[in-house]
Amino acid sequence: MGIMSDKVPHLTAYSEEQRQKAMDKYRLIAPYLNREKSLRAVAEDSDVSKRTLQYWVSQYEQFGLVGLIRKRRRDSGIFKVEKEVQEEIKNLILNHKRNSVTSIHRKICETCKKNNWKQPSYYQVYAISRFLSPGLKKLAYEGKKEYQNTHDLIHRREANYPNEIWQADHTPLDIIVLNEKGNPERPWLTIILDDYSRAIAGYFLTFQDPTAIHTALVLHQAIWRKRNFDWQICGIPEKFYTDHGSDFTSNHLEQVAIDLKINLVFSAVGVPRGRGKIERFFSTINQLFLQDLPGYIGNQNSPSLLTLKELDEKLSNFIIYNYHHRRHGTTKKEPIKAWNDSGFLPNMPDSLESLDLLLLNVAKPRKVHSDGIHFQGLRYIDLNLAAYIGETVIIRYDPRDIAEIRVFYKGEYLCTAISPEISDYQVDLKDIVSARNKVRQNLKKQIDTGRTVVEEIALSKQEGMEKQPSKTDSKKSKLKRYFNE
Repeated sequence: MGIMSDKVPHLTAYSEEQRQKAMDKYRLIAPYLNREKSLRAVAEDSDVSKRTLQYWVSQYEQFGLVGLIRKRRRDSGIFKVEKEVQEEIKNLILNHKRNSVTSIHRKICETCKKNNWKQPSYYQVYAISRFLSPGLKKLAYEGKKEYQNTHDLIHRREANYPNEIWQADHTPLDIIVLNEKGNPERPWLTIILDDYSRAIAGYFLTFQDPTAIHTALVLHQAIWRKRNFDWQICGIPEKFYTDHGSDFTSNHLEQVAIDLKINLVFSAVGVPRGRGKIERFFSTINQLFLQDLPGYIGNQNSPSLLTLKELDEKLSNFIIYNYHHRRHGTTKKEPIKAWNDSGFLPNMPDSLESLDLLLLNVAKPRKVHSDGIHFQGLRYIDLNLAAYIGETVIIRYDPRDIAEIRVFYKGEYLCTAISPEISDYQVDLKDIVSARNKVRQNLKKQIDTGRTVVEEIALSKQEGMEKQPSKTDSKKSKLKRYFNE
């Protein structure tokens, strides 16, 4: 059986409130799943019956986070309590370690009388106490040191096999390149590195400050099989180790990690233990890659600057054909061999579409027209769209390649639509912006050649192919092919 049954709605089909309740259940069973406590100990600490916990564990192991979502809404009473009262109950629980629920209930009722608030029932106080994070209680009752010893899972050892631990981080690169408008700018690099082999599972270049969307896009690329067969790193990691950046600690990423059964691990604030491995890779990028390129900050009087697209192509080539085949100073192995030598089979998602729903955050509503879906001045078609003319669908896309878009209808994957005008090329959203700017500049100079944005893109791609001839002389088909075909 796959990660999800066809009859089970996807995680994104439920409300944020429903997903949060499911995460509350997950936090209760997490110590058992992580082999830190027995199910009996979890039941005793949480006052939830062992039978209920067994059911939750079974549902989570079979369906992921969505299995913990209560399918029929039942009012537990906890959300009928006013927000001020809920906060006061939490404060009383965290500040009075030895007080029973009965004592807390009595105290909150006294507070409610003084403030003319509606008094909660004993069950509502009990429910709030039950769903408070065990880690939060540990921190409040026993202090930071005891909390870190119990809950702060900082990796003090090397990973024992590929995909056991992945690390992620961002850095501004020490190079100036041209943005879409032709202006010099310094780009950001996001990297996901396999701790065991030191191989790179995914990366992303952008001029924007790091966001949760960028992190999700890199994780999407890292997990799924690459179109370049020489870049074999893929699969779902057991642990995803990051710092406390707002994008890494986003609620969405936490839900994705739980649904894919990834254990999110954060470095301590101000104490980035274990970050040396990824910092070493950034140093390698500077010393062996950037220093020889025009625009490197350490060089002066660069004759010309690269575009972000050109830097991306060079970086991809460096990672796949240079870095992955260089003997690593610590592991004493080539990263690609270290990842492959163990002979393991990576744990893959049930389907690319389910991964798209979780991680392709770039989503837009669009109406299906008789000639397809219109987006960014392009037209996207697929035979399956014929039955949905006039309907509103959600499209999800990777801004690094918008030659194709994923189409979803009422939360279900419908099809992958392609733009026939640019289906022969991998087109970055930045290519669209650059082509538009070029057409606009030509119009202003009154030397417009009459070319459209699509024609500008095609011309730039053809010029790029002439500069960098393909390794094979075989004629490329006009029909875009996909790995899973």
